[in-house]
Parts: sequence; C-alpha cells; structure tokens
Amino acid sequence: MSGSRFHSKSLFFIILFLIYSQAGAIEYELQDVTTDCVIEPSKMVDVSSSISGVLVSIKVTRGDEVKEGQVLAKLESRVEQATVELARANAERDQLIKARKAQADFAKRRFERNKELFAKNMVSEQIVDEAETEAILAEMELGEAIEQKQIAELELKRALESLSMRTIKSPVDGIVVQIYAQEGESIEDRPIIQIARIDPLYVEVIAPIILLGRIKKGMQAEVLPEEPVGGSYIANVKIVDPVVDAASGTFGIRLELPNPDYALPAGLGCDIRFNED
Repeated sequence: MSGSRFHSKSLFFIILFLIYSQAGAIEYELQDVTTDCVIEPSKMVDVSSSISGVLVSIKVTRGDEVKEGQVLAKLESRVEQATVELARANAERDQLIKARKAQADFAKRRFERNKELFAKNMVSEQIVDEAETEAILAEMELGEAIEQKQIAELELKRALESLSMRTIKSPVDGIVVQIYAQEGESIEDRPIIQIARIDPLYVEVIAPIILLGRIKKGMQAEVLPEEPVGGSYIANVKIVDPVVDAASGTFGIRLELPNPDYALPAGLGCDIRFNED
C-alpha cells in the first residue's frame, strides 16, 4: 500500500473532521468510515544457530509450510556424535558398581562374623577393628562408584545437548520466506532461514484522527483485501496507539486476523471498516 494513498485518505478525513467540528457536532456512523490497511505476518523470524559450524543439509525450500519444532537444517556433527557414544558407554557401565557392592557386602559380613567371634573371645579386638575399617572403606568405594556413574550420566546429557544444538529447528509455525545460506557454508553469527508466521495475520491501520476515541480493544472490523484476492474477513482490534502523530493527524491500530488455512497471503493492501456493535 503506497504512502500517498494513506496520506490522501487521512487528509480527507482530517478535513471532514474539521468541517464537522466547525458545525459543532460530529455525526457519522463508524460503519460508514473506510480507511486503508496492510495485512502483514504476525511474526518474522530469522532463524540462526547458537553455535558456529558447517551447514551440511537444509531440509526445506522457500515457500514450504513448517511446524514449530520441525527440523530446518543440520550442522556438521560427527565429533559431537562420537562424544555422545563415548558418554553413553560410560553412563551405562554398571560392572564397577556391582563389583564395589559385592566387596561392600562381603566386608560387612566379615565384620559381623568377627564381632560374633570377639564376643566369644575367639578373635582379638584389633581384628574386629580391621574388619570394621575394611567394611567402611568398601562402602565408601561403592559410593564413589555410584557418584562416577551419576557424573557419567550428566556428561551424557551434556553431550546430547551439544549434539542437539547442531540441529536447527523452527521456533514457530509458518512459511519459509527466504534461505540465506547454502550447504557447505560456515555458519557464524548470521541467520540461516527466515520464517513468516501468517496465522494469525496482523492488520496494520494508520487511522485518521476522526476515529480517535471510537476504536477500542476487542472491537471487530471488516477487512477487505485488495484484488485479485478480494473477499471479506473479520479481524479483532488488539492495539490502539495512545499517541497521535501530529504531522499527519493519524494514529496506529493493529488487528489480529485468523488465517488457519493460510488462505490469505501476507503483504496485501486492504480497506477496513470498523463495527461498533
């Protein structure tokens, strides 16, 4: 939608407003006032990677519909995959714990037997002390083995997280608008893919001052997209700017327009008519 069209229509309503003001009253039906608007994506996302690397595959092309969480691209990850396998092998090692537990159980049984023999004056107190110490040390070694396994599991979790960062996923449902990089390129501090969320759409209005105070949040409006799309759609007012632009005598309004089947493309010009009911 050209700026001149916005300006000319806004100027018309400003003049109309002044005429009515001079007459002492403003009498018009809101439904009779039609002004310009633009239908835009509700979000434009430049998807990038939080880490640097070489792009090995792009899973989408321009114009593709994508879902939140869908894989868009992958970075080189052979080192990270090997790290995951090593961490998994360490995390799944149970033999050391089993061995330490067997030693601890044996040391505990020997300590109990020596206590019984000591009660019958069949062994010295020193032997009992040695057996008790060995039982304590065996329990400590078992605890250390358990801690090592817990650390290995945390290392596996970290390795998996590092590997997952090599997979770029979509943060929103939307349409692929642009692909900035190619396979084989090094990615560092730059976007890879741009996605537009077009459900819902935003309808942006530069409204003439004559509508000031008449438009409220939650109101409905009829949106009339320009040809060749055409048709009539209902949108809801989400934002009414509280500040008027003094130079143009206008203020901004944003409406939300559901677009579940992606029937409406973004970027269209439109006319809009507000409903007071």
